Amino acid sequence: MAGPAPGFAGTSAAGFAPGADRPGPPVPDDLALLVAGRKLLTGPDGRFPRVAELPADTAWVPLGTLDGVPAWGAEATEAGHGPAERDDDRRWRGWRELVAELPGPQADLAGRALAVLTFRRTHRWCGACRAELVDVPGETARRCPDCKLTVFLPLSVAVLVAITRPGRAGGPDELLLVRHAYGPTELWALVAGFVEAGESLEAAAQREVAEEVGLAIGRPAYVDSQPWAMSGPGTLLAGFTATAADPAAEPVVDGRELAQARWFPLDALPPELPPAYSISRWLIDHLAVRRPGR
Repeated sequence: MAGPAPGFAGTSAAGFAPGADRPGPPVPDDLALLVAGRKLLTGPDGRFPRVAELPADTAWVPLGTLDGVPAWGAEATEAGHGPAERDDDRRWRGWRELVAELPGPQADLAGRALAVLTFRRTHRWCGACRAELVDVPGETARRCPDCKLTVFLPLSVAVLVAITRPGRAGGPDELLLVRHAYGPTELWALVAGFVEAGESLEAAAQREVAEEVGLAIGRPAYVDSQPWAMSGPGTLLAGFTATAADPAAEPVVDGRELAQARWFPLDALPPELPPAYSISRWLIDHLAVRRPGR
């Protein structure tokens, strides 16, 4: 997914618009996103199939539009076309693989398909009275016909913080990068974490920095956001920049989530950085281009 240039133009508004309305049944040329677990079906060229290319009895769910074309999603098991039954010219691919190749709007559509279909698969029954849930027309939600409990598509929000401090002896400012104890441990990334209920984005950023590296920061400045299905369906990342409250303070890793934390001059960043399609990299590149302290 191509990240925005410094200045952060939006990536979704031009081409992808989420929606749950049903203006009518799908037509043959509408986009079809078939989901099996955490994977989606694509053709050999990486494109999503059209409705006409899949079984006629597929139970389609509206996802929104891509460049004005309606997009629909369905579970592979419901469509009778599971991963073990693929043809040679089709592939089942995870969101991590897709997002590295697709333009932003298509990657966002893929992420929504995973979120919506996972939500429907894991919310079949009422958690209060055990009745079978039904769809709420025009909304991404399910409702109990007996006790009227309504469950909406859950959204998990996480924050990332690009922390800088003034450079030494008039040199370029320094950026704090961390290595995680799990996942892609070879990458130098940003401090990040999920927002807790009752917490603002800014408070979450300050808490995560204090918990993970033991530093205090000034008020975080919001920069941009990105849907991020790699951390689970329905995840939204909010990116911030912040300045260390004490320029002389050194990070102390928590020992659980992080293995390392170091200050790097903005003109000497390590090569092992997050991929170009990630908001983490956008924030890093944004600061590196500005190069405060020059």
